[in-house]
Amino acid sequence: MMASTKTPKLDAVCAEAVDLAREALLEMSSDDVIGAHLGARAEGERLVTHAFECLLPGYVGWTWTTTVTRLPRTKKVTVCETALLPTDRSILAPEWVPFTERLQPGDLGRDDTLPYLADDIRLENGFELVDDDEADTTQLFELGLGRSRVMSQVGRADAAMRWEEGDFGPLGANVASNCGTCGFMLLMGGSFRNTFGVCGNEWSPADGRVVSLRFSCGAHSETDLATRLQPSKAMPVDDLQLDVAAHEAEAQLDAEEAAEVAVAEEAAEAAEVENALAEAADNTSLEPTETADAATDADAATDPTEASDQAE
Repeated sequence: MMASTKTPKLDAVCAEAVDLAREALLEMSSDDVIGAHLGARAEGERLVTHAFECLLPGYVGWTWTTTVTRLPRTKKVTVCETALLPTDRSILAPEWVPFTERLQPGDLGRDDTLPYLADDIRLENGFELVDDDEADTTQLFELGLGRSRVMSQVGRADAAMRWEEGDFGPLGANVASNCGTCGFMLLMGGSFRNTFGVCGNEWSPADGRVVSLRFSCGAHSETDLATRLQPSKAMPVDDLQLDVAAHEAEAQLDAEEAAEVAVAEEAAEAAEVENALAEAADNTSLEPTETADAATDADAATDPTEASDQAE
């Protein structure tokens, strides 16, 4: 015989106990975050849950709930439990993710510790590292001397792929000035010797980083002087260009001042010439009265009759 799935009947006495349900919620919260009564539903025989709107910030769609009940043939209602429950409209936290799956590269701090993984496919026992002729063969002698496990072929492949796709992977086509020909490159051992190394140049952006031998930067040890003076395209401030611009501005200013001085000197010379011409014209030109008087005096001096009259 199958069990009955009939919905329980809502008890009228428990359904009317709205004030009692609200007072029970006040013991775990305050009145300003408990909203309107949203209704009551039957959980079982004489067992009812009252729902109230939640006004807490960050709990959109959640409801305060109080479950009440009563004994048979009595009208005294008692509180069973109170809770804050989500609904279909609630904002919920993301689904739980285990720690081992949630942790990402870069999340681990200096003082943090990862759990031990006995079956890590990136590692293998030192004596098992026999599948690569160019592997770190010195690791074979470390069994029992501190490192019981070394990187497996899978682990080395993952590391190589991650470094190749990183910020210091192969860059540019300038083979003559890549890290493989730089004196600051500290080569790795084993199978990575011909592929990766560690940069030891404090002026390089890759200082202390694992870099591909095909990476290149402007701090190469064999870069000639002419190349060193060329500003990098990645430089946020181009000091060299600023100096050149300042020098050109100063030269232009000097040229403008020299032109203004030349114009002023030419104007002064023209003024002097004009003044000289004016003075010469004043000295050579006389008034008409003065000219006539001078001519009369000259005639009297030369006339014999006027001279004899003056003598008598």
